[in-house]
Amino acid sequence: MNFYDVIIIGTGAGGSTLAYRLANSGKKILILERGDFLPKERENWDPEAVFGKGRYLTEEKWYDKENKAFQPFTHYWVGGNTKMYGAALLRMRESDFEENKHFGGVSPAWPLKYNDLEPYYTEAEYLYSVHGERGIDPTEPPASKPYPFPAIAHEPRMKELYDDFRKMGHKPAPLAIAIRLPEDDQRLVGKMNLSLFDGYPDPTESKADAHVVCLKEALKYENVTLAVNKMVYRLETDDSGKKITAVLTRNEDGVEEKFEGNTIVVSCGAINSAALLLRSANKKHPNGLANSSDLVGRNLMLHNNGTVVAISKKRNDAQFQKSLMLTEFYHGAEDSEFPLGTIQMMGKTDPTTLKGELKDINPDKKFDLDEVSHHSIDFFITSEDLPSLDNRVTLNDNGDVKLEYTENNMEAYRRLRKKLIGMMDGIGCEEGYCKDTAYVGFKLGISGVSHQNGTCCFGVDPKKSVLDVNCKAHDLDNLYVVDSSFFNSAGAVNPSLTIMANALRVGDHLKTIL
Repeated sequence: MNFYDVIIIGTGAGGSTLAYRLANSGKKILILERGDFLPKERENWDPEAVFGKGRYLTEEKWYDKENKAFQPFTHYWVGGNTKMYGAALLRMRESDFEENKHFGGVSPAWPLKYNDLEPYYTEAEYLYSVHGERGIDPTEPPASKPYPFPAIAHEPRMKELYDDFRKMGHKPAPLAIAIRLPEDDQRLVGKMNLSLFDGYPDPTESKADAHVVCLKEALKYENVTLAVNKMVYRLETDDSGKKITAVLTRNEDGVEEKFEGNTIVVSCGAINSAALLLRSANKKHPNGLANSSDLVGRNLMLHNNGTVVAISKKRNDAQFQKSLMLTEFYHGAEDSEFPLGTIQMMGKTDPTTLKGELKDINPDKKFDLDEVSHHSIDFFITSEDLPSLDNRVTLNDNGDVKLEYTENNMEAYRRLRKKLIGMMDGIGCEEGYCKDTAYVGFKLGISGVSHQNGTCCFGVDPKKSVLDVNCKAHDLDNLYVVDSSFFNSAGAVNPSLTIMANALRVGDHLKTIL
């Protein structure tokens, strides 16, 4: 019989973490995943396969506001996008939970505050083996415990960069990374390759992703079942429209199945969760499930993300350069009264992307990509984009995902990028290796949806929010959403840790009512 106490749709940061929390409840739990297990294969660490050919990306096409098709940077595997993420797990700042003024407008307050989430942030850091160091990040919010493991040691070139920033009066800090190292746990074995970590799958399972950390543990319980290759295409309600009665799935061959449950939890990613609710419209919910407020799919935020690759005379032989960040401009700067955002290191730019960026500098020159890579330092910058009713997830006439999205608050992004380049220009001039530094990189466009959030905002007023404070839909009695859909604002840090912490919080709530 396909009846369960809880059905969780999606195995990413939200779904798998929630499954982990509920596994010991004794309740009959089904986890549905549209993808399969990501294979452990040689191509896992092949830059051309991963980035050049997009081996692990979905082949699904989405559409922009001009109805132009694009391939989203998203991954449908057990573990969701965490199978490929860079594992930087940062807390949102205390101010992110309050109303904030920005160059482009205002980000709203949340219905809960930082202190409400702090215990769950701490628990998530321990669960996901986060390596870091308290007391160095100048904008770090209060924490009830130290990090479970010490910060990843800087490689020589990164340590030099860290020290140079300090000498200039800046305040770099270790970047919090979720990674399972043999020296931390003797049960862990396998050859790690940290140089191919950010944006790559990890066959050694050193990367602390949602599948490895939470889903595997949840599946040790007999009451927990995982079903893969089950894309949920519709949710059905009873005649009253107040309760989900069936979850309808379809596999790659078009075979359909129906599952029933007392409590339904959607965690497909903010974009696909909104799309599922919209696709599930019926007579009682003509605009989509949980959408009496007309807010499902609206307020889509992606972050203003981009890369800055500095190429100088000085070699950078670091294998894992993703070990430091700068948040000192998070709330503003001496010449900027409004927030700018976060600067962090990223993994090495893949050869295909680097080749294209170098052509922008000199289209006629043939570059030695390997040599250039040994002279590059690669940064990832994040500024906040603001919720807007006009930035939204909709469906086209064929039921495909359509993103109507226009960038906003770009002044913060431009200023943050300028700050970083100015800092790099000021390093090493006495040795002469700063004078010929070139900068490449790009602003992520609409396909860069790794930080998607905000499509089902939460709050206390059903007219102004989709979900209540416990992430239950106002309009339905048994529907919850535990991915980043609930965000009221995006902040300027990676959303993963907040998703994980909130899933633990919602899990505690569900345990009291199941």
